[in-house]
Amino acid sequence: MTEGPQTAVSVLYVEDDERLARLTARYLESHGLRVTVVPDGTAGIRDALRLHPDVILLDLMLPGVDGMEVCRRLRERIDTPIIMVTAHGEESDRVLGLEGGADDYIGKPFSSRELLARIRAQARRARGQAGPAGRAVVVGSLRIEPQAMRATLEGRELGLTTYEFTLLRILAERAGRVLGREQLIDLVRGSAEESFDRSIDVHVSHLRQKLGDDPRNPRLLKTVRGVGYMLAVAE
Repeated sequence: MTEGPQTAVSVLYVEDDERLARLTARYLESHGLRVTVVPDGTAGIRDALRLHPDVILLDLMLPGVDGMEVCRRLRERIDTPIIMVTAHGEESDRVLGLEGGADDYIGKPFSSRELLARIRAQARRARGQAGPAGRAVVVGSLRIEPQAMRATLEGRELGLTTYEFTLLRILAERAGRVLGREQLIDLVRGSAEESFDRSIDVHVSHLRQKLGDDPRNPRLLKTVRGVGYMLAVAE
């Protein structure tokens, strides 16, 4: 199934392996995506800010400015979904990517079909098309507007990535209920079979920072040891 002309997903692919980049871009384009390939981090930062793609596919190991630094610099300026391409099976690389601000990751060598699915999922979230459109979700002083992809706490807008926004919305819609890590991964639909528990832990840590929650004694996003996480209902 290809994308329609009005809904075509645009992808910026930052990859220094010319052959891999060419073959991957060809596959994605055959499924209706628009792909721009750049070979290094400096060009990646420049074109991400210039082109405003729907999704950025970012290799971790790049010459010059590496993928981690590219991710950090972009996160200071834009909230475009970033999928980090890491060494296959290296959990430490995945954690680093998520801690640097990536929304998702995929390991080399990757399945082209899986990559396409992940890109489309990130694009849907960024466009506010993931999950039920619904009305605003309000939990105490936290307000989430799914259609506008906007979240505020006590009137202050939270600068969330698309993954963080979706995770917070899922927790808010089920406020007061404990959700396990695997359940959250499945609901967010971010990483499918290759997900690992720490991926959710990293995103929760980011959410707590942006919510201003004390990680040692959180009042909003609580940890239930051995089970998962819960967004507390306002008393």
